[in-house]
Amino acid sequence: MSYLTDKLRAPYREAQGELTVPGQMLEDIVAANPQRRSLLKNSFGLSMLSVFGASTLLTACGGDDDDDDAPATGGDGSTGPAGPDYSVTFKPLDDKLVADTVTVPEGYVAEVLYSAGDKCAIGSAGYAGIPQSYPATETQAGGQHDGMHFYPLAGVDPNQGGLLVLNHEALDNATLDQGVEGLRTRLSNVGVSVVEIARGGDGAWSVKADSRYNKRYTGNTVYNVSGPAEPLVGATVVGTLNNCSSGNTPWGTYLTCEETLNNYHYQVGDVGKPADEGYGWVVEIDPQDPDSTAVKRTAMGRFSHENTAYMLDANNRVAFYMGDDTTPGCIYKFVPSKPYNPANRASNMGLLDEGTLYAARFNDDGSGNWVELTVGKNNLTAGATDPGNFTQLATGTVITGTIVNFNTQADVLVNTQAAARVAGATLMDRPEWITVGVDKTLYCTLTNNGGRQRTSAANPRANNSHGHIIRWHERGDSPLATTFEWDLLLLAGRDAADGVAPNLTGNVNGDTFSSPDGIRVDPKGRLWVQTDAGTGTSTTDFFGNNSMYYIDQKTGESKRFLVGPLGCEITGIAYTPDLTTFFINIQHPDTDWNTLRAGGGDARSATVVVRRTDGKPVGA
Repeated sequence: MSYLTDKLRAPYREAQGELTVPGQMLEDIVAANPQRRSLLKNSFGLSMLSVFGASTLLTACGGDDDDDDAPATGGDGSTGPAGPDYSVTFKPLDDKLVADTVTVPEGYVAEVLYSAGDKCAIGSAGYAGIPQSYPATETQAGGQHDGMHFYPLAGVDPNQGGLLVLNHEALDNATLDQGVEGLRTRLSNVGVSVVEIARGGDGAWSVKADSRYNKRYTGNTVYNVSGPAEPLVGATVVGTLNNCSSGNTPWGTYLTCEETLNNYHYQVGDVGKPADEGYGWVVEIDPQDPDSTAVKRTAMGRFSHENTAYMLDANNRVAFYMGDDTTPGCIYKFVPSKPYNPANRASNMGLLDEGTLYAARFNDDGSGNWVELTVGKNNLTAGATDPGNFTQLATGTVITGTIVNFNTQADVLVNTQAAARVAGATLMDRPEWITVGVDKTLYCTLTNNGGRQRTSAANPRANNSHGHIIRWHERGDSPLATTFEWDLLLLAGRDAADGVAPNLTGNVNGDTFSSPDGIRVDPKGRLWVQTDAGTGTSTTDFFGNNSMYYIDQKTGESKRFLVGPLGCEITGIAYTPDLTTFFINIQHPDTDWNTLRAGGGDARSATVVVRRTDGKPVGA
């Protein structure tokens, strides 16, 4: 989540009387200065999932893939040519880099692919340096690029082309003229882009402007609503909003995650604004069918969604894991009632409408259990007492709570955050991205919580300004498990040699960082982490600009792979199957990088493509 989004949400929260947690704004959190440290108890093995995507020329300095690294063998048993080497050998970037560019290791390039305001749908004029308004903005790239996934296309070599689907979390204001159709203009700058992309003969990638797949889903689009909460929400909702991270499904759809419980683009009390219950959902999009209508899947719960990540077993039972980017928030799992059907894609399109939603409880002894969020169970009844965000209150403070009535499953789903607290789930330090490894280890980034007063083994630091990463194994490595075992991968923050307070000191082995956010283990088991720390000097003096790191899961060693331009967050991870192309998003740069106007002033969020100049896999 962008700290700018958190600021946008704050006035609405206060007007609604919601709890505003001290230390929730990243700039405030980071004022204490970042820290970290790396606490590796066990050496969990490899891991999996998606990676990144993007493209445009910058500066070089100094899911799910079943391929293995075994040598190929011929029909006679002879050994064929060795496959690509995915060993991580890049030379890490220097500490404290603050250049206004995207910096990558020697032998790499970073090329801008798709920027805020670029042409998307056929017929789009595209942003050319003059601020635009609705309806022109409805068919071009939105702002603040975030979660992302790359999809193959039938008949196209997936290492040479495919569909890139990405979220737009908030506004790139400098590209917009909000004096004309201001509300619709703002709402058109959020949502999702679907674009077909292709690699040219020179290795560079570009958007195919004439592709029938290119499409925008915006805050002005009408979405269907399905699942148990549909009677409370309504059959349709206008707009998707605050689309932070995302996920994919085994059947090839895209899950964009709404990280807000209200439409804060409207003023509080505006007549005619959509009901707040229409926001805070996972929205399923079929990028392969541009004529389809996206659907808000209410069975997966309503909260400040970050991303989704799935685990699939041999019987095609699947679980989707989700973080609630709230200070503090819980970690969730949704298990559909029916198995995924790999032989009939259409039959899976309603799979997310029926199932069981759980929230995680991390016990202090390293065990954990999934608490079922079903009406009538675990105190989810009429007259339940919600303790609120009690971890932010000093020990000894009397917790009075508020009464919440859970009369139906729809009540549970519309009020999922309260339901999780009532049921006894653990309040975590801003759970953001989750990834599932090839060996089925799960990882979750806990970005920070500068207001925490009550600690636990899973959240060991009060005033946790720099965040940490937790990992766990489901019992029997099963997506259907109701228990798990967990430990901490690392605590982020400053080096112990700095002599700062324990809550600011991390245990990272190698290149230190603050506020882990994006996380993915690629198909070759390599763990990548992206950061979203504050961008003031209190942070950059110690960590430089926000960056992306490779972390060795056995040794815990951290290596800085990419550093973003001034003012940005690094987010979004996607990749081609051969891992020779990574797509990475640069969100809310604020100085001169990627400007279009003469003289600058419109630094634009963008997707960049990172690749090696020799064509070998990224990271090697």
